[in-house]
Amino acid sequence: MPDTTWLDATAQAELVRAGEASPRELIDAAITRIEAVNPKLNAVIRTRFDEARAEADGDLPDGPFRGVPMLFKDLGCTVEGEVTAYGAGPMREVKAQVTSYLAQKFRAAGFVPLGRTNVPEIGTTVTTEARSFPPARNPWNTGRSTGGSSGGSAAAVASGMVPVAHANDGGGSIRIPASECGLVGLKPTRGRVSQGPAVGEGWAGGTIDGSVARTVRDAAGVLDAIGTPMPGDPYYAPSLARPLAQEAGTGPGRLRIGFLDRPGAGISLDHPECRAAVTGAARLLESLGHQVEDSAPAAMFEEGFTPHFGAIIAADSESLFRYFERLLGRPIADDEIEPRNAAYRHIGKSLSVVDYLGSRSWIEQWSRRMAGWWAAGHDLLVTPTVGAPPPELGWFTAEGPEHEGGRVVSYIPYTAQFNMTGQPAISLPLHWTPDGLPVGVQLVAAYGREDLLVRVASQLEQAAPWTAKHPPVHA
Repeated sequence: MPDTTWLDATAQAELVRAGEASPRELIDAAITRIEAVNPKLNAVIRTRFDEARAEADGDLPDGPFRGVPMLFKDLGCTVEGEVTAYGAGPMREVKAQVTSYLAQKFRAAGFVPLGRTNVPEIGTTVTTEARSFPPARNPWNTGRSTGGSSGGSAAAVASGMVPVAHANDGGGSIRIPASECGLVGLKPTRGRVSQGPAVGEGWAGGTIDGSVARTVRDAAGVLDAIGTPMPGDPYYAPSLARPLAQEAGTGPGRLRIGFLDRPGAGISLDHPECRAAVTGAARLLESLGHQVEDSAPAAMFEEGFTPHFGAIIAADSESLFRYFERLLGRPIADDEIEPRNAAYRHIGKSLSVVDYLGSRSWIEQWSRRMAGWWAAGHDLLVTPTVGAPPPELGWFTAEGPEHEGGRVVSYIPYTAQFNMTGQPAISLPLHWTPDGLPVGVQLVAAYGREDLLVRVASQLEQAAPWTAKHPPVHA
């Protein structure tokens, strides 16, 4: 069997179909890699190696990724009887009561899950440094953050443990870790991936599941496997004309693309390497024949967005903690959780129903203002994924918990908007700093247009390939 460390999921599945590798060989290779590298990164916090080996030796579903190893994020993608702690200390030993549709679809595609990846506590921040678990470390520089909340998944994929891993995104949690770890991170359109049967929507429709991957074709193929509607979902994304995997390598035609290389006035970070990443992407897109202009939605940085988005997070956070308390059969005290989430709980408790609905209404009206830019004839928006390269571990809380929220907001001026509009967006690893840290570029399409994102992302991948770049962490 060839060395599979840096092969993507599509290539590994092809080895199995061609008889050049067995599922068991792929699983054993991934386990060996995890055992060698994970102690340096803390990407994987819970394993199921014996179960995975037994599944690989058994009758796996004949899906497109038969026998390919992957990891589930320790937030969502629940499996009945399996611990899913959501990064919260009180939930360390609590087993899930239901298997999610998402987990069923990953298995039906032929994936074999090897364990769970590290997350920040209930996914409400953008670095994977939960108080109850060791910090996830970036394989490009182990003193740096992996991003969050899918930071463990991103570190695992970037370091060659598995070719793809489950991720989800409520304010940038697929795209931010993809940017910080040098990966492809595709956030699907709202409603593209079912959150059932236990959940209809999260964060007022802002949360969505997907993956982090090394290649565009893997990101597309995984979404094909999990992106089918289920009965009872509160809404469905528009149907795609054909599988997204078929869009990879398909020419997008000449597009009208706007770019934005810096945030609006305020506290947001505006790092020159992030501006350079967008400048380079804009030039590359222009060289590929697209019409590229300095243009973006006028509503992008409206001041009302952050407080209304924060109110929605606070309400959902309190709701989630109440669910945890029902499972535990006891209250969760503020000193058992992080100050950020204790604050969200207090805000959530104090919100009236009318205030909560008012925040949702404001977001809905603002989303119409955002959509007008695409309706006026633009195909894509290009921005930095985040406001700066991966920060040092501890940076977000270095000035105390009272300043954590401000630092989080300053770091992510570009991503959460598209959770609330529901539009698909992708982060691509198109830039590295002089000291070797990855910096992602975000592309955003109109509602329902993952097909266009995949075509352009694949075109950029071919023009400026990144898969030969590997982080210095090694076994």
